Amino acid sequence: QVQLVESGGGLVQPGGSLMLSCAASGSIFSFFAMGWYRQAPGKQRELVATITVSGSTNYADSVKGRFTISRYNAKNTVYLKMNSLKPEDTALYYCNAVRTMVAYWGQGTQVTVSS
Repeated sequence: QVQLVESGGGLVQPGGSLMLSCAASGSIFSFFAMGWYRQAPGKQRELVATITVSGSTNYADSVKGRFTISRYNAKNTVYLKMNSLKPEDTALYYCNAVRTMVAYWGQGTQVTVSS
């Protein structure tokens, strides 16, 4: 079992940056593959970025070159640095942890990109 708490969302102008954080507790963080997903109003939840136990990363085409996922196992935290934000990045961003095919989700943090 793992509990996930996201933070760092907010309102930002187009072209701006935000850093999301996801703090994990309740289990051994380094054993989990981690990811960020997002869901915009009226749309399905979609993958944004993932990072494996060994640190390999994967990104949705829409965020490649703008977003960076990283993990700091000593702090049980995964980050999502978002640069050059666009209005279409507006969504509720969720943290995800997976181990042995069991997935856990946080409650989400809202990111709104608007002038």
